[in-house]
This record gives sequence, C-alpha cells and structure tokens, in this order.
Amino acid sequence: MWTVENCPRYDRSTLRYPSDLTDQEWGLIKPLIPPAKRGGRKRTVDEREIVNGIMYVLSTGCQWRYVPKDLPPRSTLHDYLDRWSYDGTLEQIHHALYVMCREQVAREASPSACVIDSQSVKGAEKGGAASIRLAMIQAKRSRARSGISWSTR
Repeated sequence: MWTVENCPRYDRSTLRYPSDLTDQEWGLIKPLIPPAKRGGRKRTVDEREIVNGIMYVLSTGCQWRYVPKDLPPRSTLHDYLDRWSYDGTLEQIHHALYVMCREQVAREASPSACVIDSQSVKGAEKGGAASIRLAMIQAKRSRARSGISWSTR
C-alpha cells in the first residue's frame, strides 16, 4: 500500500536506472545465483551488474544492441540470460520470490485454488494441443494460385 511510511521503501530516484536492484533486492537474489564453475577462468563480471543489465533490457524493452555502455556487454548479458534460463536459475529465483511474497501476506506458499475463465474452457474443448499445432503450421500455397507458372510446355 502506498502510505507515507512505505513510499521511501520503493523510491528508486537514487539508483542509476529505475530497473537497477536495490541493496535489499540484491540481498534476496544473490544467494540464488549459482557460483562460477570450478576450473577455467575466474568470473570477471559482477553478477549484480549482469542482473541489472538483464533487468534493464526486460523493463525497457530495448534491443540488445542498445544496452548502455556502463552495463556489461550485450553478449555477456545475453549469454548469462540463456545460461540461467537453461539451468533453471531464473525459475528458482521466480519461485523463491513468489513464495516469499505469499508468506509476507500470510498465505500458504502454494495456492489452494485456481480460476479458469470461459476462454480457457473453450480452447480446451476444441481439441487442445492438436488444434493448436494445426493452427501454427503455415498453410501451403498451391502452384496454381501463385502468380508464376512452373509448367514446361
């Protein structure tokens, strides 16, 4: 709730970008990021800056090539995003924050009810996955309908 006491907690005016993590937010995420793998080179980029860069791209919707120069290179950000998506780190972060939010409002960690709207039911009645797959396949055009004839008379 936006109360006089609560507003300073969400003030982002002192951060470099509004998408940057505060110290408190970083404290929640830091333990969930896997350490560098043993062997090989040591990690040279700051993990917090990587998360800040990924959050910048996700919050602004900018293209990777427009990432500001004071954040890690776009290739580094993209590689870490791919790696963390592949190994489940992003899912673990999301789940941990989700459980924490539910516990803060005195609810059980996992919801006990589900809401299904009429659109969801209609989509499931029509055939589910099979109908979705057919809708996603690109229609083939016949050669007769194309403007160019391929006949060799």
